[in-house]
Amino acid sequence: MNSISAILNKHKHGELYFGVKPDGTVVGQVVTEESLRTVSQKIKNSIEPKIYPEVKKVIIDGKDCIYVKFEGNNTPYFTSGVARIRVADEDLIMSPQELAEYIRKNDREENRWENLVSNKSINDVDEELLRKYTNQAHEVGRIAINIPIKRRY
Repeated sequence: MNSISAILNKHKHGELYFGVKPDGTVVGQVVTEESLRTVSQKIKNSIEPKIYPEVKKVIIDGKDCIYVKFEGNNTPYFTSGVARIRVADEDLIMSPQELAEYIRKNDREENRWENLVSNKSINDVDEELLRKYTNQAHEVGRIAINIPIKRRY
């Protein structure tokens, strides 16, 4: 569960195989409907915010394994109240400072004005104000623009 949370916090998606060693050696395991359900429920009940992974039996090199595919964009993810981040093959605990910066970074990216949806139509646009904001954005390097904006109908 720690690895799933850490991978989600780093990549927002991932895959795990139960029955495969970290070095890639396939050892297999007993896979039943109950074991698949147990893995699915453990993930659902252990990770916050909740995710709903794909969990299924696969056969690798003639051995039964459990395949888990997961994704989530509601970072940060926590297991047992702890946020982790994947670094190489380790699931490192985020310090309070790292977690705070991670949340601030996500908030900055998600709430950038250009990512927000407007309920206004083109007729609601104040041309002079648009020109002002466009010029400000250009001056700070947010957009590159070489021609003046003209209203077209």
